[in-house]
Amino acid sequence: MRKARKSVAAALLAVAAVLGGCSSTGGAPRAEDSGATAGGVDTPRYVVAMVTHGAPGDTYWDLVRKGAEDAAKKDNIELRYSSDPQAPNQANFVRSAIDAGVDGIAVTLPNAEAIGPAARDAVERGIPVVGLNAGMDVYQDYGLTGFFGQDETVAGRAAGERLQEEGKKKVLCVIHEQGNTSQEARCNGIREGLGGGTVELLYVNGQDLTAVQSTITSKLTQDKSFDTIFALQAPVAMRAAESVDQSGAAAEVATFDTNAELVGAIKDGRVAWAVDQQPYLQGYLAVDSLWIAKRNGGTLGGGRPVYTGPSFVDQGNVDTIEEAAKAGMR
Repeated sequence: MRKARKSVAAALLAVAAVLGGCSSTGGAPRAEDSGATAGGVDTPRYVVAMVTHGAPGDTYWDLVRKGAEDAAKKDNIELRYSSDPQAPNQANFVRSAIDAGVDGIAVTLPNAEAIGPAARDAVERGIPVVGLNAGMDVYQDYGLTGFFGQDETVAGRAAGERLQEEGKKKVLCVIHEQGNTSQEARCNGIREGLGGGTVELLYVNGQDLTAVQSTITSKLTQDKSFDTIFALQAPVAMRAAESVDQSGAAAEVATFDTNAELVGAIKDGRVAWAVDQQPYLQGYLAVDSLWIAKRNGGTLGGGRPVYTGPSFVDQGNVDTIEEAAKAGMR
C-alpha cells in the first residue's frame, strides 16, 4: 500500500505543477454558449471538438464538459462537444469533426478498437488529437499526443488496498457500462488490491437508475454477506446507498468519482468514501493542451499521461472540496 500511495502522490504532484500554470483562469464561470464567447487571450479563434462516451443524465460528464468550456473561454476557442455511449456513434462524431476541418480533437477511448482508427485518421490529416478519461494504455497506439486522466488499474488497486486495510472481505463491484474496458480495469484493480478477498461483478444499465437500484437491492436481498458495494460513478453510488437501506444489508458503499450530491452523502455517512479523478480537470487540460499545440506545437506531459487522480475523498477531507463540488468543479 505504501508503494501505491507513493505512486499516487507523485501523480498528484505532477498535476499540481500543471495547475500552477493555469490556476488563474481555471475557475472561470461557465459560458452559456462556449461557441460564441470570446476568451481571455488575444489569439486566433480555433475550433476544438470534444467527443466522449458520456451517457445522457450522467453528471460526471457535466463536470468534464464544464472544465472544457472554461478552458475554451480562456483560450478563445469554439468548443463543439458531443457524446454517445455507443462506440460506433462516437467514432462517427470524430469523423464528422475531421470533415468539418476542426483545429483539434479531444476524445475518450473506452473501446479503442472501435474509436481509435477514426482518431488516427485525424492525426494523419494533421489535426492535433489528445485523449482523456479512458484509453490511457492505448492512446499512443493511435498517434494521440497526450492523455489526461487516471490509470484505472492503479486507481482500482489503491481502492482495493484501502478496503483490505479496513478489513473488508467481500465486495460487489457494480459495472454500469458493459464493454467499457476502463470499468473492467477498476474492478480488476480492486480485486488485486484486496488480496485474499472476493470481488464479484454486477452488470447494470447505467442509463436506467431505477433499474440499477432494483438490481442491486435484489442482489443484496439474496446475499447479505457483502461488506462493500463499490460503484463506479456517483449516481450509481447514490442508488446503491438506497439499496442498502431497502435490503437491510450491512454493507458500506464506496465509489469512484464525485459530484455535489455524492459529497453530501460522504458528509452524512451514506457513502464511506470516493476515489476522485477530477473530471473537471480532465476536460480543462485536454482543451488547453490543444490550444498549446496549435500555438507552438508543444504538449502537456511531453506525450506521456498527465494524471488527474486518483485521490481519496472521505469525511476527513470532504469539506475542502465541498464548495468546488457545488460550483461543478469536482
